[in-house]
Amino acid sequence: MEVAPGIKVRCWCHWQVDRASAMTVIAVHGLEGSTGSQYMLGVARNGLAAGMNVILMNQRNCGGMDHCAPTLYNSSLSGDVAAVARHAMEQDGISRFALLGFSMGGNLVLKLAGEWGSAGPAEFKCVAAVCPAMDLAASADALHERANRIYEYYFLMQLFRRMRAKARHFPGAFDLSRMRGVKTLRQFDDRITAYYCGFEGADDYYARAAAANVVDRIAVPALIIHAANDPFIRMRDETRGKILANPNITYIETEDGGHCAFVGVADGNGDDGRWAEREVVEFVRGHS
Repeated sequence: MEVAPGIKVRCWCHWQVDRASAMTVIAVHGLEGSTGSQYMLGVARNGLAAGMNVILMNQRNCGGMDHCAPTLYNSSLSGDVAAVARHAMEQDGISRFALLGFSMGGNLVLKLAGEWGSAGPAEFKCVAAVCPAMDLAASADALHERANRIYEYYFLMQLFRRMRAKARHFPGAFDLSRMRGVKTLRQFDDRITAYYCGFEGADDYYARAAAANVVDRIAVPALIIHAANDPFIRMRDETRGKILANPNITYIETEDGGHCAFVGVADGNGDDGRWAEREVVEFVRGHS
């Protein structure tokens, strides 16, 4: 699907026999994830079993699409999600849809819901987010804490690999020397993400891309799931206050769950033990 002039993303669309009458779930993955991430596959399984259409959306560059966008993806691109929803309504004939997001994808879908406010499409029925990175600056800094360095190292290695791939696909468009000395996610966002995506620096990027800015404007039923022991997603008291003050939002904060890892024990009767993936689909079912 084309989300901007000359920029396409790959979506895997799983349709019910009568797609027009079924609820459609549009799911968005997190940083350096893809439609192949386990939580995305869990949403697909549960959504299809519940009689819903499921669209799994790869963000720009993800899912083998580095060659299809001369730009980097980032946490501000809620417009890409809107473009996929528009395409599904206008080209695929869906009658109603919900947005689901995990981590970075959770920020994107909440940001879009807040930007739409009460003026969103009539077909937009609800939104759900699991461990959303709504306070980007606080979460980026948390990644650099000693206990989280293994996560930061993993993300940086993946982002470095992607930058090298982008430079191969688009010779002259990306200066790999900008990665020299980058040792934190904040430094990467300051020297790379902000530079190539139109921000003045990491602080400007984090401030403008955060869903926390607009969560109080969400006007459809919304579900936010957060784990108190999430190792690096941080939520400011101000953001939590906005969430709790919005009557459209159901907020669940569990003691355990880590980062998008709400996993229990499969019961052999169709429950695979992945609580969050089941919970968000049940929430959508209740607002179909």
